[in-house]
Amino acid sequence: MKVYDWHTGPYPARVRIALAEKNLRSKVQFVSVDLWKGEHKNPEFLAKNYSGTLPVLELDDGTFIAECTAITEYLDALDGAPALTGKTPREKGMIHMMSKRAELELLDAISVYFHHGTQGLGPNVEIYQNPEWGFRQRDKAIRGMHYFDGVLKQQPFVGGEAFSMADITVIGGLIFAKLVELPVPAECEALRAWHERMQERPSVQNWVTMSEPVAASV
Repeated sequence: MKVYDWHTGPYPARVRIALAEKNLRSKVQFVSVDLWKGEHKNPEFLAKNYSGTLPVLELDDGTFIAECTAITEYLDALDGAPALTGKTPREKGMIHMMSKRAELELLDAISVYFHHGTQGLGPNVEIYQNPEWGFRQRDKAIRGMHYFDGVLKQQPFVGGEAFSMADITVIGGLIFAKLVELPVPAECEALRAWHERMQERPSVQNWVTMSEPVAASV
């Protein structure tokens, strides 16, 4: 398998963490797609992923799977022992719900803030920017942090009683928050404590250094 990504990207981090959790690092070749040069918007890459986003998983038969949730679903099912996407119908439903909320209320909101409320990837990549919308989404992300703080006051993990894809999505959001210098509010003590615990997981500690991307670009 190949994973097309950018080694410090918050969205690629989600798949890299999932790969580490599933002990699949040795099964994957990473191909670097330089976000700062806009390589993810080049026609050659768009042929792999119409949306022009990272990461993308390429299977040995040439199939391309985009979107972090879909990639994680595939990886989690490979060994027939899903650990990240839930085992029971209830677990699956709760994990997917919370992962989607983490995208909408935190990770994607910070992404919009990055692309519209800051310089983003620079003038050669950011063709259109709406700063007002960017700052609105920044505020939404802060509200999202408070929401997940409330969740984590009631349970040990974002999706329930075990580490899951939902936790990985929030971790991705907080990686992005750090990149744009958007700190978790001091009063979000449960979220802060959970994040400290997550930093102790080897999959989270090693996500940046996992299998350095190959020199090829697309």
